Amino acid sequence: MNAIPDLTLARLKAAAGPNGSIDDPADMAPYLTEPRGLYTGRAALVLRPDTTERVAEIVRICAESGTKIVPQGGNTGLVGGSVPFEGGDEIVLSLTRMRAVRAIDLENDTITVEAGCPLTAVHDAAEARGRMFPLRIASEGTCTIGGNLATNAGGNAVLRYGNMRELVLGIEVVLPDGRIWNGLRGLRKDNTGYDLKQIFIGAEGTLGIITAAVLKLYPGPAVTATAFVAVRDVHAAVALLGIAKRESGGQVSSFELLPRIGIDFVLKHTPGTRDPLAERHKWCVLMEMTSGRAGNELRATMEAVLAEGLEQGLVLDAVLAESEQQAKDFWRLRESMSDAQRPEGGSIKHDISVPVSLIADFIERATREVEAVVPGTRIVAFGHIGDGNVHFNPSQPPDADKQWFLEQWDKVSDIVHGIAHELGGSISAEHGLGRMKREEITHYKSAVEIDLMRTLKSALDPKRIMNPGKVV
Repeated sequence: MNAIPDLTLARLKAAAGPNGSIDDPADMAPYLTEPRGLYTGRAALVLRPDTTERVAEIVRICAESGTKIVPQGGNTGLVGGSVPFEGGDEIVLSLTRMRAVRAIDLENDTITVEAGCPLTAVHDAAEARGRMFPLRIASEGTCTIGGNLATNAGGNAVLRYGNMRELVLGIEVVLPDGRIWNGLRGLRKDNTGYDLKQIFIGAEGTLGIITAAVLKLYPGPAVTATAFVAVRDVHAAVALLGIAKRESGGQVSSFELLPRIGIDFVLKHTPGTRDPLAERHKWCVLMEMTSGRAGNELRATMEAVLAEGLEQGLVLDAVLAESEQQAKDFWRLRESMSDAQRPEGGSIKHDISVPVSLIADFIERATREVEAVVPGTRIVAFGHIGDGNVHFNPSQPPDADKQWFLEQWDKVSDIVHGIAHELGGSISAEHGLGRMKREEITHYKSAVEIDLMRTLKSALDPKRIMNPGKVV
């Protein structure tokens, strides 16, 4: 029997409006599990309102009745933050019907969109007006702006443009009591007290439901230079990044680290891919620069960076993309790396960050210590080296039992996260905490930080109805 009274469910369905609710188990199923299948829950109802006012009415009913809400965007998260628990006494509130682009202001370089707008739709709307929205992530075809904001998404261009926190000027939020805060301001300067939007960005729906946002736009690049580069080791990759930043004057937009084993997995399991270089190398980087000025100047800058890298013994080989398609082929190697691990059996995922200067130290130490605990494990360490974010993903030994290997998750994560913490890093660079890391974070944040987080939660959501059991 459902823990939520039938009368409350009926009110919620009415509040969601026509075609705004799902209660058939088969139709609800996609909303109740996350991409990796690590978490699958139950819900009394899935609601899909199409306006902010409908969201607010739903939240008011939930506040009155004590009904727990799991806000959900594209449900592409990887830490269990967007799916309900197993009790069946929660509702899922999906924002995917709120997809409108409300406004574009070219003189202010902003776009105002609703939370359910897919990231690719924002890209398309911006590009149609000669602008660019720089957030680029592997799930951009299915993830939504509300989810990007709720998790403070990172991606491939953080080095130049910053995380989602840096890409938003204003937001609209439905608070846990059902009030609507309209903070949709396109101001780059507003020094009138607390920056309230930042409380909700990265909060994973635990403090309120983001329903719309004003995002920053940038001029679309006139020219892009993309290089696939073999480097001596990870220390050399970091040194090459320094050269690139200095020589380009800030034009480096992406700098991604790719290990040999990860490239091999992609070549083996992703049809149509090939190694850009003639010889096999243990470490490679994918470097991209962009410029608003047409011509050959940017390519010359890239060539100068690579030449200096060769002279210093940092670069072993390199190839520059001669076409847009070739650049896409380079990027496909990077973007397929996570999926290519699946056919190789179990993998234990980590999303850590450390200071850029310590990336090599982290990878070397974590590899050594994990291999000592799980002999034969295959370390796939890749990611956004330009901002210190490493996806450190041990894959199971080829002859190991998958279930046995996954049972080592806590042991391996204790090692990886402990090293990241010792080096002044974070156990979650861009995926958030959700359900997976809620308890673990108490070991790495100070008691003062945890107390401040809990104080915010208590002040804004005293009834604990907003995504309960997640983050804090």
